[in-house]
Amino acid sequence: MAAEPTHLFLVNPSSGGGRTRKLLPKAKAALADGGVEHRVVLTQNIEHGRDEARQAAERGQTVIVMSGDGLIGQVGGELANTASALGIIPGGRGNDFARVIGIPDDVEEAAGLIAGGTTRQIDVGEANGARFLCIASCGFDSDANRIANEAKRVTGSFVYAYAAIRALAAWKPATFTLTLDGERTQVKGYTIAAGNSKAYGGGMLIAPDAELDDGLFDVVSIADVSKTRFARGLPDVFKGEHVHKPEVTVRRCRELTIEADRPFSVYADGDPVAELPATLRILPGALRVIVPPAAAA
Repeated sequence: MAAEPTHLFLVNPSSGGGRTRKLLPKAKAALADGGVEHRVVLTQNIEHGRDEARQAAERGQTVIVMSGDGLIGQVGGELANTASALGIIPGGRGNDFARVIGIPDDVEEAAGLIAGGTTRQIDVGEANGARFLCIASCGFDSDANRIANEAKRVTGSFVYAYAAIRALAAWKPATFTLTLDGERTQVKGYTIAAGNSKAYGGGMLIAPDAELDDGLFDVVSIADVSKTRFARGLPDVFKGEHVHKPEVTVRRCRELTIEADRPFSVYADGDPVAELPATLRILPGALRVIVPPAAAA
C-alpha cells in the first residue's frame, strides 16, 4: 500500500479566470522537482476545500493552496490551531495575502518556497465565528465586493476599481456603532475595515500599519465626505496615505463589534462571511504559513 503523501495540494480551477488550471502542470512539476510529495484536489467550492483541508490536518499533512484570497483565507481558518502549515501558490485576481507575506507571484518560485518549508506564525481573524486572514470590512466595501464578485467579464485587479466606481454611484452614508474592547463609538460614513493584514482589493493598503502577528486588528473607519472627495482619495489607498486624512480614523483592538443602521454583509478575503451585527475577534499566533526565509524573522 502506497504511503500517504506529505502534502495536500488544493487547486481552485476557476480562480483568476481559469489561470490556475492553465498553470497547474507547471506548479505540479515545480513541487515534484523540489521533492514535495503531494496529492492534487480540484476544489468544487469553498466548503469542499475546507473539508479537504480539515481532513488533511487530521492526517498531519501540510496544505498547499493555489487560488485567490477567498479559498486561501478559508483553508487558513480550518488549519488554525492545528499542527498543519499552509503553503500558498498565488492564483487569484488580487493575491493580497501572498503579496503582504512575501510570496512571489511566479508559480515556480512560490513552489520552491514550499520545498524549503520555512514557516511564520500569524494571527487569524474571526467574524461571527467565520475565520479569515486579511481584512474584514463592511459598508461601502460590502457593495463594492458584491459588484466585483459579480463582474465575471472584468479581468485582473482592474475589477476592484470598476466595482468602487459602480458602488459609489448608488452609495448613501451609513451610521455604524462600534465597540472596541468594550469602548463604544459611532461613525457616520463609508467603511469600517478590521485589518489583520495590510491590503485588500488588489493592492489597496487600507490598514498600512497592520501586522499579521501583533494580536490586534487595525480598525479603519472612513467618515462621511462628498463623493467627489472620496473618489479623489481612492488612489491614496494604494499607497496607504489615506490614513493621514481627517475623515479617516485608525484604532486598534482585540475584539470589535459592528452594528449599523441598515443591513450589510461583512466581506473578508473577498467573500461574504457574516451579516451585521458582527463580532470580530483575533486568534493570536494560530496559523503557521510557509514564507520566504527573510519573512520568517
